[in-house]
Formats: sequence, C-alpha cells, structure tokens
Amino acid sequence: MAGGNFTIQNKVRPGVYVNFESAPKAVGTLGERGVVSLPLVLSWGEPKVMTMIEAGEDTMDKLGYPITDPSLLLVREALKRARKLLLYRVNTGTKAAVTTGNLTATAKWGGVRGNNLSIVIAANVDDENRFDVKTLLNGDEVDVQTVSAIADLAANDWVVFSGTGALDATAGAPLSGGSDGAASNQDYLDYLAAVETQDCNTIALPTSDPTMKGVFVSFCKRLRDDEGKKIQVVLENDPSADYEGVISVKNGVILDDGTALTAAQATAWVAGATAAAQVNQSLTYAAYDGAVDVSPRYTNSQIAAALQAGEFVFTANNGRALVEQDINTLTGFTPLKNGAFAKNRVIRVLDGISNDFLRIFSNFYLGKVSNNDDGRNLLKGECIRYLQSLQALGAVQNFNAQTDIAVLAGTGPEAVVIETAVQPVDAIEKIYVTVTVG
Repeated sequence: MAGGNFTIQNKVRPGVYVNFESAPKAVGTLGERGVVSLPLVLSWGEPKVMTMIEAGEDTMDKLGYPITDPSLLLVREALKRARKLLLYRVNTGTKAAVTTGNLTATAKWGGVRGNNLSIVIAANVDDENRFDVKTLLNGDEVDVQTVSAIADLAANDWVVFSGTGALDATAGAPLSGGSDGAASNQDYLDYLAAVETQDCNTIALPTSDPTMKGVFVSFCKRLRDDEGKKIQVVLENDPSADYEGVISVKNGVILDDGTALTAAQATAWVAGATAAAQVNQSLTYAAYDGAVDVSPRYTNSQIAAALQAGEFVFTANNGRALVEQDINTLTGFTPLKNGAFAKNRVIRVLDGISNDFLRIFSNFYLGKVSNNDDGRNLLKGECIRYLQSLQALGAVQNFNAQTDIAVLAGTGPEAVVIETAVQPVDAIEKIYVTVTVG
C-alpha cells in the first residue's frame, strides 16, 4: 500500500496519504528589551568595533579594567539596569612600548593602560638555554612563555612581541608612551554607521558637543521615520529636539561614593534604564541606582518649567535621586501626535509594536504566506494574539479584536494593509485627593 504526503488529491495508487501540520498559532512573541549602546573614550580595548558587554560580565579581557574601576564609570552606570551594552571605543590612542635588548614589546591596544605593563625575562630554572618571558600588569603576571629565542614568542592578550635574535634577562622593563588620545567628530560618525547595523533600544551621547548632538538627533529621526527602526537617543540638555525619539537629560546626580555625574554622564544610566524598562513600565519616580542626591538641584518652579520644555529631570528625595517624569523632548503637539507621545512608556509600547511586527512578519510571513483570504486571516490572527499579549501585560487597554483591527489586500498582488487601533496605558502620575471634613 502506498503512502506519503500530498499537495493535491491526485494520487494514482491506493493508499493512505497523510500531511502533518501545526495548528495556526502565534509564531512571534514580544521582543526583548534591555540593549543599550554607548560611544566612549577608553584607555584600553579594540577601537572602532562594537563590543558586547553583558551585565555581570568580567570586563578585564575586553576593556582592560575591572568593572569597578573609575575608568569604566559610564559602562557601570549603563549596566546598572541594561542587560547588554553595545560598546564602541571611539578613540584609538597611542600604544605603549618598550625595547629591552633585541626584544620590543608593544601594547596590544593604544591607551594609558599600556603604561601599567612590564616585561620580565629570566633564565628558566630547568633549562639554562631557555628563558621565561613574563608579562606583568601592575606587577601581576598575566602571561608567561618559556622560549629559546625572540622568534618563539607569541602575542598575548596584552602585548605583541617583535625583534630577532637572542633574549637578554631583565628584572623588569616597563612599557611607556601609551596615551588615550581624543575622539574626533568623524569617530562619532563612524560609531553611528556601526550602530545602525545593530539591534538596540537606546543609544546615548555622553558629551556636550552641540554639533554631535544635532547629528545624533538627525540620525534618530532618519532611523525612526525612514528606516522604521525604533530607537531612542539620550542627550544632555537638548530639549529643542522636540521629538519623541530624543530624551534630554537636564541635570546629573551624586553617587553614594561621592562621585558627581554631569548631565552628559548621566545619559548612560538614563539610556540603560530606558532600554531595560518594559512596555508596561514607567520610569517616573524611579530611583537612580546608587545615587543619593542630584546636581544641580532645582526649585519647584524650575522643575515645572523643565518638564513643560520636555526635559528629563532628576529631583532629590530623602537621600535618593528620582526621575521626576519619564518624558521625551516632544512638546510641539499636533492632532497626529498629542501629549501621549511625550511619555516614554507610551513610546515603548508603540515602538515595541513597530519593531515586533517588523521582526515577526520578516521572519515568518514575508515571502512565505500566500496573499489570499486564508493568508491574510492567518496574519490577522497573529496581530490579534500579539496585541492581546500586550493587553494582558497592561501595556494597552480596550483592544477589541472584532473592531480594532483589519488586514486587507493592498493595491498590488503582493501588498497587505494592516489597520489597527491601540490605546497605550500610561502610569498613574498625578493623584488629586479631596478630603471632606464633617
């Protein structure tokens, strides 16, 4: 007896032909948040590449310092809430080096961290014709190789060796001449070109340069409006952006160890916290992790004016630094973009819908499902289940699957039009209480 699968009922031989198919169900889920990106001037690490740093990861191998080191302050601030940091070292720096005898040791990366390296060469105790070549970082051994000649040495995570001939013993040859250098505007433009190909929720510019702030705003608008890539950019003191994709941090904070962060430096935490906030979460009145005060402080009238101007302000409250209101810079409201678009929680919902629809449809529907009634109904069911999942999370409300969504044929045979209405949920921010005394 014959068997197998069938496409149409055209089999010749008697038999049983069975197709196994999954029942239609949602193939896409809510996209994960929590990815932030920063361009930073650093003292170690590969320049001009995107380096992934995960929360809790040991940063020594990639960045040359433990996460607690002051040089990684903004890395630490960004990862207080974000789960992943896409870090781009914008400066190249100058490499430290030392020559001892015929051997030259050059730091793997440019930066002042290379000045903490030294090379120790000693005769091997078991073979007088061989040498132990040690690489030390602040006096601690990070690499040792036992070789007969310079040509036998291999580069390690910290230095690159060069030269020819025999080795000469030395009690310690410190590397010197390493410097961080500065980052140019072109370096930041290179960062934007690199981050455009990555998937992240937010990026921050932790500098005060007005030219680059304008470039970052234009970049954000192009990605959001022209490319459909919904990210938010965090800048310091740039409320004139007047755009829902741009968050403007007005002031800084003081950490519990006494470190004072400027508004530009605080953009790292704001970007990380915004990236980590879920579609059903607001940062209004959220405490800045590890901060005990704000700098500078503002009066009630100054805070009110800042909020009306679209500024993200920190306020002091009982030994904490709190986010006064989770807003972006949009203040020029229109009938198409009302005051709700100034709330970052609302933007997270709308951005999530856009990004998730793009991801789900690209992965599971485009080029794979027929554009007929059955295919469009399948697509409509996917949209309904996705929006219902948002409603279950409390990210949207009052969604009616019967009246609030339609999936229609477009003008071309390959086109589909989705029309849907959603009502994002905002957080309670103002409570008015009237007490009647009898």
